[in-house]
Amino acid sequence: MATRRGSELATLAEEVSRCRRCPRLVAWREQVACERRAAFANEQYWARPLPGFGDPRARALILGLAPAAHGGNRTGRIFTGDRSGDFLFAALARCGFANQPTSRHRDDGLELRDMWITAAVRCAPPANRPTPAERDMCLPWTARELTLLTNARVLLCLGVFAWDAALRLIAGAPGKVAVPPRPRPRFAHGAQFSRERYTLVGCYHPSQQNTFTGRLTEAMLDQILLRVRDLAERSR
Repeated sequence: MATRRGSELATLAEEVSRCRRCPRLVAWREQVACERRAAFANEQYWARPLPGFGDPRARALILGLAPAAHGGNRTGRIFTGDRSGDFLFAALARCGFANQPTSRHRDDGLELRDMWITAAVRCAPPANRPTPAERDMCLPWTARELTLLTNARVLLCLGVFAWDAALRLIAGAPGKVAVPPRPRPRFAHGAQFSRERYTLVGCYHPSQQNTFTGRLTEAMLDQILLRVRDLAERSR
């Protein structure tokens, strides 16, 4: 069963990586790959949509915003090769979800335990700001992903954009995206909302804007991840 699930997720990942549904995002991700930062001048950028990755048996899932232009868009793995990822994976390792505290490239030996990581939008957006229309165009990929992650019960939403996306994911039938519930549960750091099989947990995004200013600290992120682990364990 686990082998079949992994094969189906790999097939979905290949489909995701070929997506060209959003012209603005396609143009931007490819432009960034041509106009590389000096530090990455000799690297071949991924410059395609990013599939999710992690443990196919995961009971917990992290939903991010979108790939970073010179992070995931370069390395081909979400939260890999950027400062947000540095902060996140260090916390995942401290809390038992990852075998190492760093995420540098796709073949660096990183393994996740009981955790899957994906994003509301799979392509790097200009100014790190995808539009609601781009979110809605992209979310069916994550809806399909959730149907294959049959053990997933806890969705950790990094920021309000991911929270709103997750509400759309859990409002519909399996594999579908729907209008969020009314009244709409409000995002906050530590917010929690349950509907049928899923529990959403809100967390500030580990962007430099939040981590450098102290809005999100290591202790705050660890506390959220430990709560996610507890909720996942109770879902057995």
